[in-house]
Amino acid sequence: MGVSHSGKLSAMLACKCPRCRVGKIFYGSPYSLKRQRTNQVCSHCGLYFEIEPGYFYISMYISYAFSVIELLIAAFIVYFLIRSESPWFYCVVLIPLIVLLSPINYRYSRVVLLHLFSPTIRYDPKYRINS
Repeated sequence: MGVSHSGKLSAMLACKCPRCRVGKIFYGSPYSLKRQRTNQVCSHCGLYFEIEPGYFYISMYISYAFSVIELLIAAFIVYFLIRSESPWFYCVVLIPLIVLLSPINYRYSRVVLLHLFSPTIRYDPKYRINS
């Protein structure tokens, strides 16, 4: 059973279209030298991803929440391993982590927005035909 025949969580992890769960939401790798971008239209079912102008601005808040959670977890792990009370030590550890995880947060904030918070996009099995 491949990713295209799996559930919502698998489609989200693979960054697949929320309507057909086959087409890719993004073009390129998150860590490539070229700028990553969101496809405008699903290559399989033709869904236009940006429902209205500025739709993806909301994903900034989701990305921010991801960053806060990741940094809190990392700070607790560093504290329990090193027990440092120096704020500079945490800056040296956590700022590169923010930079390293920002491409992933960018992608998955848009995926979460499309799959979980879109009022008009729902999974439709009829779009899986010929996948």
